[in-house]
Amino acid sequence: MIINIHKPIGWTSFDVVKKVRAITKEKKVGHGGTLDPFAEGVLIVGTGQDTKALGDITHYDKTYTAILSLGVSTDTLDIEGEINNRGDVPKLTKKGINLVLNSFLGKKKQIPPMYSAKKINGTRLYKLARKNIEVHRDPIDIFIRSIDLINFSKNLIEFSVICSKGTYIRVLGKDIANKLGTIGHLTSLIRTQVGHYSIDESLTIKSFMDQWKS
Repeated sequence: MIINIHKPIGWTSFDVVKKVRAITKEKKVGHGGTLDPFAEGVLIVGTGQDTKALGDITHYDKTYTAILSLGVSTDTLDIEGEINNRGDVPKLTKKGINLVLNSFLGKKKQIPPMYSAKKINGTRLYKLARKNIEVHRDPIDIFIRSIDLINFSKNLIEFSVICSKGTYIRVLGKDIANKLGTIGHLTSLIRTQVGHYSIDESLTIKSFMDQWKS
């Protein structure tokens, strides 16, 4: 079974996997691409024999809507982290923001953040980060298919992005802020699509549980 779950804010992707396992009583349950705890939206979960399809699903393009707060940075690059810097925010214009956003289109290199589930030498990076240990991370290839400004104010930018597997939107947010001449962190992240799986068709854990019981 392949299930399009709407992961709630505050849950890890594995929290969702555990809950689906408890509901379905399936021993074999996995997901098709990690979503940060502070984020919400589409998480594709597979059970039983259908877990084999998750390998392909992880390679699907993903669509996000994000809100970037400028002038303050955190160690995790998102709202859950500790503030580690403050800076001035230049006057923003629609033209200036669009120029910066468009500069990220296409094939790029991105360095995975220390606060991530990526493994180096068998250890997840966030476990090292919590011990204040920083290690070298090789840049990875990513592809930004589209990136569009939705709205902006004095120090907030809301944008949407369609990107390849392995793209960290938190890092993208930091890099956008840097190109605008300031610093920043994400305060909101919603994954609205994974391949053809849309958030409009996502099931909450409760609605999935109700469907399963009926």
